[in-house]
Amino acid sequence: MGGQPVAGQSAEPDERATVPAGGRVDVPAGGRPDARPEARPEAQPDAGHPSGQEGGAPRPPRPRGRPRAFDRATALEKAVMAFWERGYEATSVSDLTRAMGIGAPSLYAAFGDKRTLFEEAVRQYGATYGSFGERALAEEPTARSAVHRLLREAAVTYTAPGRPHGCLFVHAATNCTSPEVEEFLRGVRNAHIAAFERRIHDGIAAGELPADTDAGALARHTGAIIQGMSQQARDGASREELEALAEFAMTVWPRS
Repeated sequence: MGGQPVAGQSAEPDERATVPAGGRVDVPAGGRPDARPEARPEAQPDAGHPSGQEGGAPRPPRPRGRPRAFDRATALEKAVMAFWERGYEATSVSDLTRAMGIGAPSLYAAFGDKRTLFEEAVRQYGATYGSFGERALAEEPTARSAVHRLLREAAVTYTAPGRPHGCLFVHAATNCTSPEVEEFLRGVRNAHIAAFERRIHDGIAAGELPADTDAGALARHTGAIIQGMSQQARDGASREELEALAEFAMTVWPRS
């Protein structure tokens, strides 16, 4: 609307374009208003003002980007299951996105690359399904009872229905061709053996075990049993069979 007057019309100003007190009109190039203005209170911000304000504080910027459309903790749990079931090497990014229910861009944005996601999944597994060993070492009064409990709980955990069998720390390294991932998992497993050895040394110092007990060898024996139980569970051993193995493994422990 607006523009130059046509023939026969008066060139008097159009009353509809008069600016009311306190209002404003956005004027396009050419210098004439193109819409009937609306009066606004002077204290209100002016949406047409370039700075987004009129006599007040600037408007906060609108949030950019789409909100994340998935629950990160749920997606991470699904990644744990995928890596636990297939191992690192055999789990592709496509397998992960399908299991987690997200696209590859969302995976990379939320978790980084596959290796970074794997390392977080391993830590999550250690804090949940794999935490029974740490609890046993911390809560039991003796080294013997701690390892005995650890082996018995491994038999239960490694054969629990409704989830992959065995231990993620052990199985995820199968056929792995990434030196960085192999080193990472090796470090996790060796840290467990070191924790066994410290607990056995505590037992020796407390007089629970003979002074000549080889703490290193006994710790590695415990690690070998745990890792063997994991593979046996993957191969179909039952909870009862692994519990029997745990009892037999404890017969090598020296008595004071």
